[in-house]
Amino acid sequence: MEQGKGTKVLPDNAYRKLEPGETYEPIVAASDPRAEITPWSVGLGVVMVALFSAACIYMALRAGNAIEAAIPIAIMAVFFGKMRKVKATILENVMVQSIGQASGVVAAGAAFVIPALYINQLQPSFWQIFLACAIGGFLGTALIIPLRKYFVADQHGELPFPEATATNEILVSGEATDSSAGKVLIASFALGGLYDFLVEAVHPWNSMIGTRKLLGSWGERLYQGARMEMSVNAIAALFGLGYIIGLRYAAIIAAGSVLAYVVLVPLIFMVGSQIPDFHYIGQTFHISAMSSADIFKAFVKPIGIGAIAVSGIIGMIRMGKIIVGSVSLGVKGLFMKSVDQSTVPRTARDMNPKLVILIQAGCAALMGLLFFVVALQKGAEYTTGRAAMFAAIGVLVGFLLSFLFTPVAAQAIAIVGTNPVSGMTLITLAIACATMAAVGLKGNAGMFIVLVIGCAVCTALSTSGALVTDFKIGYWIGSTPKNQQKWKFLGVVVASLVVAAVIPAMDSAYHFLKLAPDGTWVSNSDVLPAPQANMLAAITKGLMSDAQQPLLLYGLGGLIAIMLYMAGVPMLAFALGMYLPISINTAVLAGAFVAWLIGNTGKNKAVREARASQGTLIASGLMAGAAIFGIVTAVLRLDISFAPSIGFPIRFLSVGEKFEVITKDAGVRVLDSTTLPWYDGLVGQGTGLGMYILLALACYALARWGAVKELKAAGIDPDKAD
Repeated sequence: MEQGKGTKVLPDNAYRKLEPGETYEPIVAASDPRAEITPWSVGLGVVMVALFSAACIYMALRAGNAIEAAIPIAIMAVFFGKMRKVKATILENVMVQSIGQASGVVAAGAAFVIPALYINQLQPSFWQIFLACAIGGFLGTALIIPLRKYFVADQHGELPFPEATATNEILVSGEATDSSAGKVLIASFALGGLYDFLVEAVHPWNSMIGTRKLLGSWGERLYQGARMEMSVNAIAALFGLGYIIGLRYAAIIAAGSVLAYVVLVPLIFMVGSQIPDFHYIGQTFHISAMSSADIFKAFVKPIGIGAIAVSGIIGMIRMGKIIVGSVSLGVKGLFMKSVDQSTVPRTARDMNPKLVILIQAGCAALMGLLFFVVALQKGAEYTTGRAAMFAAIGVLVGFLLSFLFTPVAAQAIAIVGTNPVSGMTLITLAIACATMAAVGLKGNAGMFIVLVIGCAVCTALSTSGALVTDFKIGYWIGSTPKNQQKWKFLGVVVASLVVAAVIPAMDSAYHFLKLAPDGTWVSNSDVLPAPQANMLAAITKGLMSDAQQPLLLYGLGGLIAIMLYMAGVPMLAFALGMYLPISINTAVLAGAFVAWLIGNTGKNKAVREARASQGTLIASGLMAGAAIFGIVTAVLRLDISFAPSIGFPIRFLSVGEKFEVITKDAGVRVLDSTTLPWYDGLVGQGTGLGMYILLALACYALARWGAVKELKAAGIDPDKAD
């Protein structure tokens, strides 16, 4: 029996252990000369990596979660490949997916760490961001290449590779099915892009819907008496995120928000209002005069940060066996004998080992140069000799941790389909902070170097997990590993360039930090929450400077994470709910609930399953479209220096929010905004709720249409199916 969604192309031993003496023969034999590296495959791969890098970094910054790019890119590769006059080969589609997948991993590594530099007021340059991401991506690629054969061939049938299996089925079934999946993806892309562009740039209705306005006097009483307010940020990006997360995890995330906003914030307000002046961590708080948002940021967010940190550590501990085995595997990889690549079949051919080692050395040299320059720029008191010493130690720490953790990430992806990157990055920062502080590097230079180490290691781990997935897909189908490896470097470069451009643009448009009423700079978590980066910023600032930290609140969050673990509740999901604004998490829950409803409607089981299967397409399209047009909106919020009269173009588009250009000291132009009464009131929010319902209905229509297309392509009558 052969596998592959109705096709006759995937051998029956693709997903099982091989019998003694049995070998696996891929779909495309080693002797098959069909096209693989072509202008089409490389060009479309570059387009995909640029598009999804922007989308992934936007979603990670706005919602605290990145898009999983592999599956939508595979769908688009098949869809556009069939539109050509000469249909793309399956090897070309694999190459498009392999190059494009660099988008999600580089964006994840950057979003996890780079905003922490802004939050700690260190302002990285374009080239510093690019180098941090590119070095990590190159390291992750070069370090996993020697282990390719072990993971994909020696362990064939032993490791389940859940994500690789899903992507492989799409690429394989694309050889024999119609292109309806691509049409659903493109339609949802247009829907998400149009909806969020209207919401974010034109403002014809208010997407921030809250109980304080919708419930009238009751909502106002709840707020004034207990600072209790529920809200939802009704945008397509968050709706799509919930659609793909699923109801269970979305509900757990929302439960964290309920604890934060419905229990902790009112409790702190009612108790704290009895204390005229509350002193904590060197500050004085007048809690009776604080808004719910201020209470959340001052007292509840640190609890969430502590819960996120301990959740990551517990996750690492739970994977102890995998970690120990993977580290020993990485060490063994150093001593593996090199093979003459000219004597091995095309489908087993890797890059020249000497070139791989040269790339690793080049990454170390670039990392050292970056650290040396940063030490001199950020630490004026350091001599050239001390800066060189700091750079050398930083390289040693970064390279060693990347080397140790890379096989861990790869094995975790191969076994459970998830990468414990949060815990490993947290441990990386703790080790880096302790090491650099021990040799005398602290302050701004210390925080900058430590966070760049964290970004490089985080990106390396993400890349290694993604690449081992690519290797397995290529092994099943018959790609050339050497080509996957070489062109992955191109994907990393393009993704790093895009990320290095988008993050500063997002900071200029929305700002990671905002000025609080008391004159201090605080995280702008309502717009750019970046939960992991805020956690890492707090940790590095606490370890590398003399600033006071809310250690008691961090500890309370850690205790909550331990209790969640003991109760069997997913810790990280609940902790993210405690950290992220409730408006984000309720929007995610709404998307998940609609997805659940759509998947449970239909005349029969086949129709219901077909509608549910559209979820990945609709969610990916919504998020990608919303993200791309969200970046367009961010650009519209930037000044145009060469044409001041049309600077900040968004002010000419907005209806419900009025923008004004203000010139401050030294001629600096900034954008100020005020909302109109109808926009903030019941009319604006009520219209926003109605449009959100229409968005849900549009998703239902897309799922219904896509399901009919899918069933008919499979030769099933939707009206007569069982």
